[in-house]
Formats: sequence, C-alpha cells, structure tokens
Amino acid sequence: MTQDNSKSGKTTLSRRQLLKAGAVGAALPLFSIMTRPAHAAEFNYKFATGQDPSHPVNKRAQQAIDRIREATGGRLDIKLFPANQLGSDTDLMSQIRNGGVEFFNQASVVLSTLVPAAGIVNTGFAFHDYKEVWQAMDGALGAYVRAQIEKVGLLTMSKPWDNGFRQITTSTKPIKTAADLKGLKLRVPAAPMLTSLFTALGASPTPINFNEVYSSLQTRLVEGQENPLAIISTARLYEVQKYCTISNHVWDAYWILGNRRAFEKLPKAIQEIVRRELDKAATDERADIAALAGFARNELQGKGLQIIEADKDSFKQALAQANFYKDMRAKFGEDAWKLLQNAVGSLG
Repeated sequence: MTQDNSKSGKTTLSRRQLLKAGAVGAALPLFSIMTRPAHAAEFNYKFATGQDPSHPVNKRAQQAIDRIREATGGRLDIKLFPANQLGSDTDLMSQIRNGGVEFFNQASVVLSTLVPAAGIVNTGFAFHDYKEVWQAMDGALGAYVRAQIEKVGLLTMSKPWDNGFRQITTSTKPIKTAADLKGLKLRVPAAPMLTSLFTALGASPTPINFNEVYSSLQTRLVEGQENPLAIISTARLYEVQKYCTISNHVWDAYWILGNRRAFEKLPKAIQEIVRRELDKAATDERADIAALAGFARNELQGKGLQIIEADKDSFKQALAQANFYKDMRAKFGEDAWKLLQNAVGSLG
C-alpha cells in the first residue's frame, strides 16, 4: 500500500509496488517510425539477464522493450529472458559475443574476466556514496571503461545501470571487522577483483556462478556470500543465511551489452530508439535500486536476518597492509587509476 508521510507531505512506495512497477512511464506517448502489424517484426532479438524476474533490471528492461516495439512500429521485437534462462553468466558472455543473444545485462565484476579494465569500478572501498559513483560513471571514468569494453567487439548500449553496493552475508558467524573474515569460505562471482579483495582480507573466496548460489549456501558448500541488498532480497538468500554485514565494500555497475553485428543490422533510426530507451531505463533503474536498498534492509531484518554495521576502517587498514591498492594501481595503470582517484580521492 501507499503510505502518506504527513510530516513531509511526500508519498512513498512500498517495496512490492516498486518491484511491480510494471507500467510506470510505459504509457508515455511515442510515435512509431513505421506502422506495421505486431506479428510482422523484421528483427527478432533476445535480451538475457541473470536477475530474478522481480528485480528492477528486468522491470525496466521490459518497459524499454515495450517502448522500443511501439516506437519502431513493431519492426524490432525483443524478448526478455531473465534469471539465467539461457545459461549461466559465463555461458551468456560467450553467447553475446557469438550472436546467440543480441543483448545481455552483465555486472562489471564478471565482465572484468573479459575486459579487465571494467573491474576498476570494483576497487574495494573506493566509492563513498552515489554522488561519487555517478560523477565518475557518467564522466571520464565511465567513458574510459566503455571504450575498453568496445575494444573487444561488444557494444555498450546505454549509460551504466546500478548493481548497487555489495554487502556480506553469512550463516555461521557475524562479520564486524576484517579479522572476522579470516578463513571464511565465501562465495564470490567468477570475478578476479572480488577474489583479490577477499584474499587480501584473509577470507577464502570461492567462485560460483549465481544460478548455483542458493543451493551452495543451503548445503553449506560455502558459509557466506556477498551481493547488493536487492539481490539478497529478490533471490531470497535470507532463507539460507543468518547475518548481513553492511560493508559497502564494492560498488558494481550493470552494463547492457550488445552484439555488434546484430545491432549494426538495424537501421540507424531504430538504433537511436534502442539507445534512447535503454538510457531512460538506466535512469529509472538507478532510482529503483537506490530506493530498494532501504526497503530491502528493513525487509531482510524482518525476515530474521541480523544486520551488522561493518567497521570499515578495519577493512581499509587491512587492505593497505596487504598492498591491495598498490597492486590495483599496477594492474590498471596510471591513467585509469588517476581517473578513479579524481572521483573518489586518494586510495591506499
């Protein structure tokens, strides 16, 4: 239900409304570039994601798809395949390159296995807040990462979407300081940046594809995992975890990737519509994730997950002592590191 805050005069949406924001903005008047029956699409493309259908990524992607279909008069018909229906993240990385899917939503942490420079945004404890994030990602750092992605033959279809700040959950013990991570068997994506981060912090990171995370936690193959609150909530990870540490240890971007050959087959006018609508969806999804983080924290606590505030200074000190930032600077190079520090200040 909608709750009216009488003190502020503002209306706030429940998490349920936010997740089911199916048609928000979808009814805006758009003029098709050519009238054509819906069944007679010239181009039939697939859009794959790894997120649960209720995640804002899929809600906003579907809205963009609907607007694209309307604005192109049905010439471009895109079908959304959420929740790794077409394969794991690593499978889909191959498919977007060979044209098995035309569009794919991928997180920087996993994309960095193909494009190492994409991982710079995942530098541990680099970003302090969203103001820093979007100044960097809509500015010079984001432009640098997009250029590196496109060097491997993929296209970035819009400005980056928000995967949120990542938090740590565990089933065996609460995590307050860096010392609490020592020896902890922690699931991470197949992503070098997160493996490096948690190794430096003394944990035992274990790469597992996302579609296997729930079962791995349920069977105690691993003790914990780390993800944004929106993922922890929509994937129901609270059912198999006991503690949630608000660490904000890494911010992560989602990139909407396009297969170059497929995209360049589209007429220029349709290309422009696709980019325009995915950019709008990016703006909407960013707002969703920021709002959902607050809802999710309260909901997860209500589901029995114990919330712990991390002692972030202890984590930063541990990383500095392990030469983590020195190693990252060497890994990404002086030019990229300067772009990051211009946005967030000195690291290490």
